[in-house]
Amino acid sequence: MAAGLWNVKAIPIAIVLLMSPGSSDRPRLTRKGAATRARIVDAAAELIFQQGVPGTTVEEVRDAAHVSSSQLYHYFEDKPALVRAVIECQADRAIGTQEQFDLSSLGGLREWRDFVVNHARDTGGRGGCPVGSLGSALAETEPEARAMLAASFKRWEASIMAGLLRMHALGRVGPEADPRQLALALLAALEGGLLLAQIQRDPEPLAAALDAMLTLIATLSSTTGTSLNS
Repeated sequence: MAAGLWNVKAIPIAIVLLMSPGSSDRPRLTRKGAATRARIVDAAAELIFQQGVPGTTVEEVRDAAHVSSSQLYHYFEDKPALVRAVIECQADRAIGTQEQFDLSSLGGLREWRDFVVNHARDTGGRGGCPVGSLGSALAETEPEARAMLAASFKRWEASIMAGLLRMHALGRVGPEADPRQLALALLAALEGGLLLAQIQRDPEPLAAALDAMLTLIATLSSTTGTSLNS
């Protein structure tokens, strides 16, 4: 499924929604209710990934999720609320997939890089980043969604930084390395590369951006002779 494009292992969307950071702001749902809500979010994520936010209607989501209008509006008061749920879900998916790779080693970073680039190659770059594409559609028109996207990218940055901090603590990069700056730059390289890969239908810009960052990290390695493949 395109909306779950970075899932290495399928994670039931009901579990994702129950575990996600914003879940504590919602009334606790029964298992059946959580499954229904998750089905709606999953359908919305798929449609929005394919058609964009403006091109997706609530009625299309209702029909794709096989629910009634009353069911849909029981969980989401309006389309912006549904879009915010999609942001949360897509961020959880992207970060959860990335966290299956060991970003505290150059070898793990290379595996993650290969996974992302190969996926862009397999899809021809279509859809871009499931989180970043939402940002370009909503940043200037939906302040609440923009803030939620900004928080999602901060979470993503922190996830990357956790691996780089461990790399730093283990002495795999020199003491002069700044894990936060490297994490932010790596995330920026990923997002910019995905956008160019989407527009050009070619993964080369994404590969080039990530390779440049991995080369930089390799040069900061405190281990003599360490290569990107180690």
